[in-house]
Formats: sequence, structure tokens, C-alpha cells
Amino acid sequence: MVTSVEKLPGNKVKIRFEADAEVFEQGLQKAYLKLRGRVQIHGFRKGKAPRRMIENMYGEAFFYDEALESLFPDAYEAAVKEHNLQVVDRPSVDVEQMEGGKPLIFTAEVFVYPEVQLGEYKGLKVAKEERPVTDEDVDQQVQAAREKVSRMLDIEEDPVEQGDVVTLDYAGSIDGVAFEGGTAEGQQLTIGSDRFIPGFEEQMVGMSVGGERDLNVAFPADYQAEELAGKDAVFHVKLHAIQRKELPDVDDDFVRDVSEFDTVDAYKADIRATLEADAAAQTKMAFENACVEAAVENATLDVPEPMVERRIDSMVRDFEMRLMYQGMNMEAFLQYSGQTVETLRERYQEQALANAKAEVVLDAIAKAEGIEPTEEDIDAEIQRYADTRKQSLEEIKKTLRESDNEYFADAAKVAKVLKLLTESAKVK
Repeated sequence: MVTSVEKLPGNKVKIRFEADAEVFEQGLQKAYLKLRGRVQIHGFRKGKAPRRMIENMYGEAFFYDEALESLFPDAYEAAVKEHNLQVVDRPSVDVEQMEGGKPLIFTAEVFVYPEVQLGEYKGLKVAKEERPVTDEDVDQQVQAAREKVSRMLDIEEDPVEQGDVVTLDYAGSIDGVAFEGGTAEGQQLTIGSDRFIPGFEEQMVGMSVGGERDLNVAFPADYQAEELAGKDAVFHVKLHAIQRKELPDVDDDFVRDVSEFDTVDAYKADIRATLEADAAAQTKMAFENACVEAAVENATLDVPEPMVERRIDSMVRDFEMRLMYQGMNMEAFLQYSGQTVETLRERYQEQALANAKAEVVLDAIAKAEGIEPTEEDIDAEIQRYADTRKQSLEEIKKTLRESDNEYFADAAKVAKVLKLLTESAKVK
């Protein structure tokens, strides 16, 4: 089969196929053998009617489409390899000539990997922001650990304080008239959470269990219920219970309870080391992203739409998986949020396009610089993955499929390109 390629605008190519009449005849015979069992002709058992008899009854074109389908996959794959095409979408096929006894001629239009005109990518002037770890950062982590092992105490004598969890009844009225949704019993409220109307929680501070009080508040002007927006109201509240969180002291006993360390100093030092490692990783990633964005901005390329759509598909699938981990499905989320699949996909459009451009530019830089990952580079990527699974490199490598190996090889190549960009960059 003879093939030729014509470049089209928008990162498309048209592949023209011409199979001689003998090849087309082989396809027709193959189609006959496949379809004859579906045809019933009087005087012949089902599947035993001669090909010519079927063509006489149903027309010569009866086997054409099936013949083309049988010939196309191998012909298309061979053409892609022969012309070294990187296709990024399914082809659109159009028949120019399909007639028995004549050559079969058809074309396939398909999007291909975009060509890139690289601009400056070495010595890029890129800002780098480093955030030091402070004592306050460490204290926040300690406080979070205290919160996890805290306990709630019932308060009988002391009045309400900020942070207390109270159980109350309330009844709201405007000009002495109760309004819909303004009455409830046995409600729990954390004082200081700002869940209620401004001023409500603040005025409960100082109340004691069993006490009652009128709270004078004003609904915000932009309140969702228009009939209440901007109006003054009075809430009569009765306090039934107070609970207060008790946090453990930060001492060596606390440290031994929540960690593997024996002293506060050792515990805080470990927290600081972890935070500094995280901060360094975030700084490195942000700097790499900034270098890639600069290289992309300096390059000239046009990403075909299917590449972007494929990334959007992946981002939507990832989002759906996160919803499942949270006990929610996509349908429920869309209904709750008032979104549609289309609006969700639009939300990912910009990021998907940026990711596609970054991939293409990084690949072009790798080709321009002759960057290829070594076996050691690939093993390093696999080792990082193995560490997250708490398995050895050898254990992970035994489970890898061919597609997995390709993934790690690509990741190793990208890592080497990023190293080239960042090490040559001029930090602003």
C-alpha cells in the first residue's frame, strides 16, 4: 500500500492511502468470510451462499465498508511508523475511490504532536521566593497535636468564654413578630465560629448554664433571605449546657504520648526539620514551575485541541476519584454545587492548556539538548515511588508493566530537563 502525507493547518496531517486492486480484493474476500454467516439467501444454508450471489442480491458495495475496516488498522499503523508521525487523536477517514477491480484510495486526517520553535530557555531570569520556617510555624504544629488529644469538659459554674461549645434554644423576632427559620431548640454552637449573625455569639459570652438573654442583632444588608436583609432583630436565647476544650500541657509526658521523642526540644526540632524539608520542596517546585512558564512564554507553539481535551478528561477523572474518597459521587456534587460537567471542564481548560504546552516545550528542549534518561535516572524515579509505598526498588520493579516503565522513563527525562533549566537560571 502506497502512502503519502500532506501537512494541514492546525497541527493536522492528511495521510493518503492507495491500495492496488489485488489488495482491495483480499479485503473484500475477508469481509465476505466474516459477513456471510449473517446473510440468508433462499436455496442456500445460512452462511453458505456464494459471494457473487450475495453481491448480486445486495449490491457490490455490500462488503466495501467491512473490507476497508479490515485493511485500515494495519495500513494506518504502518503509515504512522513510516512517516514518523506522533498522532494525538483518532483519525477521520474519507474514501476517495472504493470500487471492485480498481485501486482503493482513501485518506485519514489526524492531529499530530505540535512543532515547537524554542526561544530562550537557558539563563532565564526567574524570581525565587524562599520562606523561612518560624517559631510560630512550629508552635502551630504543636497546637494541632494538642487539639488532636484534647478532651471536652462539661462546665457547670463558669460563664461562657470564646471557644466554648454551647447548647441553646433561640427564638428570633422582628418588631415582636417571629420570622420563619428564626426558632430552634437544642442547637450546638461554637462561640467564635462566626456561624451566626454578627453580634450573636459575642453577646452570649458571660452567660451561665440555665440563663436566658435577649440578643440584639442586625441582619447583614446582603443576607440571602431578602425579607430579612438589613433588618434589626431580637433573639431570645436559653443556655442549656457549656462544654470547654481542655488541652494538655506541652511537656515531656505530652511529647511521649504523641510522638517517638522523649523531650519537648527533640520533638520541636523534628517538627522544624520536617517543615524545612517541606518548605524546600515547595520552593524547588515553585522555582521549577516558574522556569518552565518562562521557557513556554519564550517558545512559539500551537497545541492541538485533542491534547488539551485529553488532559481535561484526566483532571475530571482525578476530581471524581477525590469525591469518591470523600464519600460523594459526581452527580451529587454537581447537583449540590449547581454546576454541570461542561462548566467543570471549562474550569480546567486554562490549566490543561498550560500543562500541555509545558509538556511539549520540555520535550522539545530534551530533543534539542539530546537529553535521554539513563538506567540510573529511571531507577531513581522508581525509588522515589517505592519510598512512598515503603517497598524496595526491586519489589516495585517486579510489578511494573511496559506502560509504567515508559512513565518513569519520561519522568526521569523531565527531571533532567528541569535540572538544566533551574541550574542555568539567573535568580532575580
